[in-house]
Parts: sequence; C-alpha cells; structure tokens
Amino acid sequence: MAPFKLSDELLEQIEQLIEERNNSTLLQILNELHYADIAEIINELNLEEATYLIKLLDSEKTSDTLTELDDDVRERILDNLSPQEIADELLELDTDDAADIIAELSEERKKEVISHIEDKEHAKDIVELLRYDENSAGGLMAKELVKVNENWNVLTCVKEMRQQAEHVTRVHSIYVVDDNDRLKGRLSLKDLLTTSTKTHIRDVYIPKVDYVIVTDKAEDVARVMSKYDLEAIPVVDEAGRLVGRITIDDIVDVIREEAEKDYQLAAGITQDVEADDNIWKLTKARLPWLLIGMFGGLGAASIINGFQDALKQFPILLSFVPLIQATAGNVGVQSSAIVVQGLANDTIKGEVFGRLIKEFSLGLINGIAIAAIVLVISHFAFGTEYEVSATICIGLVTVIVNAAVIGTFIPIFLDKRGIDPAVATGPFITTSNDVLGILIYFLIAKFILGF
Repeated sequence: MAPFKLSDELLEQIEQLIEERNNSTLLQILNELHYADIAEIINELNLEEATYLIKLLDSEKTSDTLTELDDDVRERILDNLSPQEIADELLELDTDDAADIIAELSEERKKEVISHIEDKEHAKDIVELLRYDENSAGGLMAKELVKVNENWNVLTCVKEMRQQAEHVTRVHSIYVVDDNDRLKGRLSLKDLLTTSTKTHIRDVYIPKVDYVIVTDKAEDVARVMSKYDLEAIPVVDEAGRLVGRITIDDIVDVIREEAEKDYQLAAGITQDVEADDNIWKLTKARLPWLLIGMFGGLGAASIINGFQDALKQFPILLSFVPLIQATAGNVGVQSSAIVVQGLANDTIKGEVFGRLIKEFSLGLINGIAIAAIVLVISHFAFGTEYEVSATICIGLVTVIVNAAVIGTFIPIFLDKRGIDPAVATGPFITTSNDVLGILIYFLIAKFILGF
C-alpha cells in the first residue's frame, strides 16, 4: 500500500464536506484512512472543523487519532469537548495514552474527566500513572499486560490469560509473578503450548528477564530496549512488584523527542520549539545562544585589539584570523558531536584520559595535514616570509589540537555533571574555540616573531 500523502485537493474536499454536513461521504473517506492520516488532516483544519470531525468519528478511531495530533491542536480540541466526551474517548485507549492526554488538562478538568470514566479500574490505573514523572519509566508505562502466577498450572494459566488478553491491544510477553506480584520471569508461548496442562508454571518459566524500575529515566529505558532489541519491557516498583510494561512505540517517541532536542541544542536553541510557534517563544529559544555568540565575538575582538602593535608590524597575521576561527570551530564541533553521539548510545568506554589522547593524536594529524597545505599557499599565494608562514602553521596546528581536546572533554564533563552534553555541540563549543583559538594564535605569533 502506498504511503498516505495529504493533498490540497483532499483537504479542500474534506472542508467542503464539513461545510455541507455531508457525514456519510465524510465517513466513507475517513474510515478508509489510518488514524495517523486522519490526525494529519485534522492538524490542517480550523478548530471548528477539527472538532466536528472528532465528534463525527466513532470513539475507537477518535481516541487513537487524538494521540497522533500536534500537542497544541489536541489541546484546543479538548477544550471544545465536554468532560463526558473526553472520558468516553479515554475508555478506548491504553492507560499510558489516556494518562498522556489527561495530563494536558487543568487540575479541575482532570478531576471532572476522571469522575466521568465509567470503568473505575481504568480510571484508577490512569490516576496511578499520573503520579509518575512523564520522563520516567513510570510515566511511559501502561498498566495493560498479561501476567501469570508461578503457582498456577498450565490449564489455569491459559484460562486467566484469555481473560486478561481482552484488555490488552497486543500481547508482547507473558510475565510470571509470585503471590506478592513480584516479577519472577517470563513465559515462553511455545513452552506453554507444548507442556502438560497439569504442569506448574514455576517448572517451565524463564527466570531471566530484562526489566526497568518505575523511577528509571526514559532515556535509560530507551537505551536498554535498543541494546537488547526488545519490543516490550516490564516495569517494577522499588519492591520488585510488576506494575506495568513499556512497548516499543513509546520508546520510538522518546528517541525522536531526544533527537529533536539534541538537534536544537546543537543548533543553539535552548528549548523545544517548532516552526509554527509564535515569535516570542522562538525568540526566547534562540536569543540566549546568540548573546553568547555576541559576547564571544566581542572577546575575540578584544584580543585582536590587544595586538594592534603586532598587526602593524605583521598585518598578514590578521588575514588568517578567519581561517583560525573557522577551523577551530569546525574541529571542536566534529569532536563534540562524535562524543555526544557515543554518550547517547552508551558506546563511550574506557578512561577519559585515553579518549583525550586519541583526540589529541587525531587533531595533531589533521592539524599537520592542513598546516602543510596552508604553508604552501601562504608562501606562494600571499608572498609571506617563511618565518611568518611557519608561525601561522604552528598556530593552526596548536589551535586544532586544542579544539579537538576541548570538544572531547566538555561533553564528557557535562555528562558526568548531569547536564545534557548536546549543549556542547553547538554555539558553546564554536564560540569558546573561536576565542581560545585567537588567543593561542597571537600568543604563539608573539613568541615566535618576538613582537
């Protein structure tokens, strides 16, 4: 099946059908679409049209569609729905998705909606999930799962599983618990099917099972599931009791959000923003790093100003300042980007000193290669004396090595201090290396040329 692509013609048709209140044709079109495609359509409609479609669809499709909408669109639509209408939609969702939606409401609306949920067990589970931080395993997990007691026999196990499976959209794993609900292991479906109905589960379950604790960070959960190629992972509380499970679709969202955040941090944007956000929010996100860059530029200008007498004697030095700044910034960003990626994937191993030595060596090799080219060009193209050309090249090698070491050290340092190392891949590294690069360049020139 070809992927859905929203065209202007389809959007205009949908808008026209809404205006005409042609519900039968609307439903005929929408029922053939995936709920994610319907969400894409609704994101492009005005509030009145979007609300009309949401109310037109059956609850099962509406609830799934709500989870795929842009946050601001969903927020405006929910404001247009009554507590009872929201409660009806939440009944069709797994508890994790329902909790995510209800968390966006005001405290007063939360209470109203929860009070209207007919399934009290479902409401209780949602309330429990709302207690957890949204960026923790508890905030990601759903309560729906299939679990069996180690003391049951296979026949009892199958009967219980049939009842539990009615409330689970997809059965990823069968978890085994003891009488106190503590996680003991997992049950293979093959073993269940090939074992005598009188056999006890404790004799056939697999004790080895990966799990996370409710307080674990979302990023750590993503790392575990990625490392072991898991479709789902059980979640236990501090006492080891099974309280929920996290599925791969939730982790994909975490990975995407982290990637977007890191990309924005690397570009010098301090908070999560989108292209459609208002000017004030975009300004607040961008301006801080621009100010850092401004002060860095002023610092570099101040350094250059302090060597005015030397520049009168050797004006050619000023011509290579852009090369020094650009090279230092690029090398620093390259080094920090590799380290940040390694930290994110948990592939940075060994001592920090060993990593620094490796980057020092790499910077030295790159620096010598670039300096050799600059030496030839500066002498023959600019007519620079060998002594001055050598000064420029030695300064360039030193700046490159310094930038490589700083670009490696700062992300690791930030990570050990609990700060997102992605901040080191953007303007922070570029600005710091620009300033330090200029200072190192002129200090070396002063030492060699003796001004």
